[in-house]
Amino acid sequence: MDVAALTCRELAELVTDYLENALTLRDRRRFERHLDLCAECRNHLEQLRATVALAGRLRAADLTSEAEATLHEIFRGWRVA
Repeated sequence: MDVAALTCRELAELVTDYLENALTLRDRRRFERHLDLCAECRNHLEQLRATVALAGRLRAADLTSEAEATLHEIFRGWRVA
């Protein structure tokens, strides 16, 4: 086994950095090598890309007042680990 290979869990932790092009070249290669071998992680990445694309089209006016209140509550409780 390649000691530099990523696990699915590691890939999931790096996916945001990958989408933001913030990985080092080495980590990007490891990430993409894992994607070449793992259909589940490829699917996960495509789902996140679709979510980002859809969320990027939302405007505040698109939210119901209930959805907006829920989001505000979530963000008020957000804790950075």
